[in-house]
Amino acid sequence: MKGDKNCFNPKTPDFENQVRSSFARQAVMKLIGAELAKVAPGEVEIQLPFRNDLTQQHGFLHAGIITTIVDNACGYAALSLMPDNATVLTIEFKVNFLSPAKGELFLAKGKVVKPGHTITVCAGEVFSLEGEKQKLIATMTATMIMLQGRPGIPPG
Repeated sequence: MKGDKNCFNPKTPDFENQVRSSFARQAVMKLIGAELAKVAPGEVEIQLPFRNDLTQQHGFLHAGIITTIVDNACGYAALSLMPDNATVLTIEFKVNFLSPAKGELFLAKGKVVKPGHTITVCAGEVFSLEGEKQKLIATMTATMIMLQGRPGIPPG
């Protein structure tokens, strides 16, 4: 993903508000303390400070938490390119954990690889930050589906 040039055009001019509004409604993001760090067409970054209460038995940030933030980064990257009356759901992902999740801050980056009318493929990376050091700790490939007009599933 390094060096990629973002050349996607959002289908709604208010894509950033669409992403931020949906993110604000996610109780799990509030629960773990994650925040949006960047919203651009086809690209979203989420940051999460280290917290002891989110660790596993060895003191590393739990894999489920890492997966949660990178899944959200990918999903919101996809949503940023969708119409304003759409929503997005994950239908598949694969995560590779490259290194233990230790650090002061974690940064999940999601980018659209291939947008589609219904299905969007994304790539994600999670970095741990410790002072000036940044280390890639996980990667994700994710497939997202756009939904519109589904009863019980509101837009965003």
